[in-house]
Amino acid sequence: MTIRATDPDLSKGTDRLAASLFAEVLIAEQLSRNLISKVLPRGMQISHFSVLNLLAHVNEERTPAQLAEAFHVTRGAMTNTLSRLEWAGHVHIRPDWDDARRKFVSISPAGRSARDAALAAFMPLIASVVSDIGAERVRSALPVLRKLRTRLEGGS
Repeated sequence: MTIRATDPDLSKGTDRLAASLFAEVLIAEQLSRNLISKVLPRGMQISHFSVLNLLAHVNEERTPAQLAEAFHVTRGAMTNTLSRLEWAGHVHIRPDWDDARRKFVSISPAGRSARDAALAAFMPLIASVVSDIGAERVRSALPVLRKLRTRLEGGS
């Protein structure tokens, strides 16, 4: 018997599998955010940590548009996040000397310290989750999750 992509039984099975996968991913994302949000330093949100973490990793200036693209958010949402980070002293925002319409963002020493404090607060929690699940099981799930992410980002 040949199974075709148009076979109703195959389609139903695939639909259920897809629904289960996305339900698990969405619930895990919500629970992860809740877990991490509870232990972040006072006043810090996950979006703030994420921007600080990226800037710390790349260790180069980025434009607000580049950051918005990296996080798949609107420029307005990124501007709001950057304003809060600048107010807290966690980032420096400077004009582009060649194009006054553009700005550059870099992490400040205070921002690096805040990012490090956030990591210290939640790493033991997420390391415990990985330990409970088992490192080998987590390692085997990573390729599937990466493929899912790249597919959702528009890759193949």
